Amino acid sequence: MKRIRVGVVGLRRGLGFARGAGSALGMELVAVCDQESSRLETVESELGVATYTDYDKFLEHDLDAVILANYFHEHAPFAIKALSAGKHVMSETAACFTLAEGVALVRQVEKSGKIYMFAENYPYMVFNQEMRRLYKAGEIGEFVYGEGEYVHSMSANDLNAISPGVHHWRNWIPATYYCTHSLAPIMFITETWPVSVTGFVIARSEDDPVWGLTARVNDAASVIILRMDNGAVVKLLQVGLRGDGVWVRLHGTRGQMENLRHGDTRMVRLRREQYHEEDREPRDQIYLPEFPEHHEEATRAGHGGGDFFMNYHFAQAIRTGKQPFLDVYRGVAMSIVGPLAYRSALAGSATLEVPDFRREGPRRKYAKDDWNPDPTRRREGDPWPSVRGEVKPSKKGLEYAREIWRRMGYEGD
Repeated sequence: MKRIRVGVVGLRRGLGFARGAGSALGMELVAVCDQESSRLETVESELGVATYTDYDKFLEHDLDAVILANYFHEHAPFAIKALSAGKHVMSETAACFTLAEGVALVRQVEKSGKIYMFAENYPYMVFNQEMRRLYKAGEIGEFVYGEGEYVHSMSANDLNAISPGVHHWRNWIPATYYCTHSLAPIMFITETWPVSVTGFVIARSEDDPVWGLTARVNDAASVIILRMDNGAVVKLLQVGLRGDGVWVRLHGTRGQMENLRHGDTRMVRLRREQYHEEDREPRDQIYLPEFPEHHEEATRAGHGGGDFFMNYHFAQAIRTGKQPFLDVYRGVAMSIVGPLAYRSALAGSATLEVPDFRREGPRRKYAKDDWNPDPTRRREGDPWPSVRGEVKPSKKGLEYAREIWRRMGYEGD
């Protein structure tokens, strides 16, 4: 089995990928890239690979593939550059930050002929893989309604620790943008696509004791309503509310299924109320499924097994020359739901189309749509990161955040 020489960009999240690019999958880590030299020194001593702070120099290394785990809003430009250099790419979420980036990324993947995989790991959690199996077997009939939730509550200490610097993307990214963890499992299970979007944003409350101890200027959470291409309706909920958890619920014409909210949340509940169809037993069951393949390897990996399957399917796609299920089209489709939902929320929750970038017509329409909320590159007509407009962190919040950053060794602002 020919080795796939891999380089990883971004060693905060990317270190997990770096350690997972092992011999069992025929992947060999040969280089890493990060802007912080201290991280590079740690990885160089642990893994014995080449290290770079310059991305262009990194791409000159003898690589077959690049795994992008850099900042959330910078993936598309890095991916396009790697594809142009003849490398296969696996990109962390989001695939793109603006609609124009989505168009450019799709076009570059097609032009390059290289493999592009969207590294959305939540579909590959064991309960989502089981629900995909059940759905494809016809156990709940046709998909008509679904809910996906990614609620991630954290203390101010932890929020500040993962967001070092006033302009770190986590401190300003709008609440709708981090939507792929809630949407991807539904698209994976049902193989449907979003065609329209309506967004609602939940602003931070002054009663929240966490937000006021951070440098954050965005909103707390969001609800997104989608119409899918088969007519089904989907509700997504994300991110910073109390009640931490990941949950997927699907209703079909002949039954309903979900992972459990309480207890062992990997367990699946399948319910089939039967009225005019042939009786099938059991009508209601709760059980812990196993992964359909590579169970032992997946159970040892991060994110509920999802991290193993990201590397696994990326390697398989490179070897076969066939684009993976989570290809550039699905990656971009679920990523652009975020900015479109925010645009909807700012327009009084108007319903907007989700363009299909598999077709050139919609690409031409959005090829120059660089509307974005990044405060460091703000232009006239661009939105602020909060539905309340321009928000500034409190003096108390900044002081608290900077103290956390100082203890971490972060020397920036």
